[in-house]
Amino acid sequence: MKINVIGTSGSGKSTFARALAQELSLPYIEMDALFWKAHWTQSTDAEFLEKLERALVEPSWVLDGNYKRSTPVKWRSIDMVIWIDYSFPRTLYQAVKRALARIWTKKELWAGTGNRETFRQSFFSRESIILWTLKTYYKNRQSYQAMMASPLKNRIRFVRLRSPREAEKFIATLNRQTLETKKA
Repeated sequence: MKINVIGTSGSGKSTFARALAQELSLPYIEMDALFWKAHWTQSTDAEFLEKLERALVEPSWVLDGNYKRSTPVKWRSIDMVIWIDYSFPRTLYQAVKRALARIWTKKELWAGTGNRETFRQSFFSRESIILWTLKTYYKNRQSYQAMMASPLKNRIRFVRLRSPREAEKFIATLNRQTLETKKA
C-alpha cells in the first residue's frame, strides 16, 4: 500500500503519518527530510525529486508531505491520499505549540542538517512557520478540495479526516482491514 498524507503546516500530518506507518508496519518517508539540507538550505527541484524517486522505490510506504510540484512523482502509483483537515483554530494552535516545543528542546528537525527552530525564526521572520500556516491554510484547503473532486478520484482513494478522533478511528479501521486482507 502506498499512502500520501497531506495537510497544511501544523495540521498534524507528520504525527498522523508516523502513527499510521507504525501501525501498518510500513516505511515512513518525510518529504521535509528529503527537501531540507544543512543551514536551512533548500534542495533544488532536481535534487529533491531525485531523492523522492529513490525513497519511493519501496513497494509500500507512508509518505508525509505536500510539495505540490512533486505530485507527478509521488502519485504515479499511489493507492491513497489522506488529507488531515482539522479546523483553522486547531491547526494554528498546533503550529504554535509545535514551534514552542521545538524551540524549547532545541531538537534537530532532520538528522544531519543541524536545522533547529528559533524563537525569532518561528515568530518574527518572513520564513515563520506560523506565518506560513496563516497564509496557506485556506488556499491549501481549496486546492485539496479540488484534488478530491478531480478525475484522479477514479484512480486514487481520497480520505479526508477532520478531527483527531476521526484520525484515530481511521488508523484502527485501516489496520483491521489490512490484517483481514493478510489472513485471506
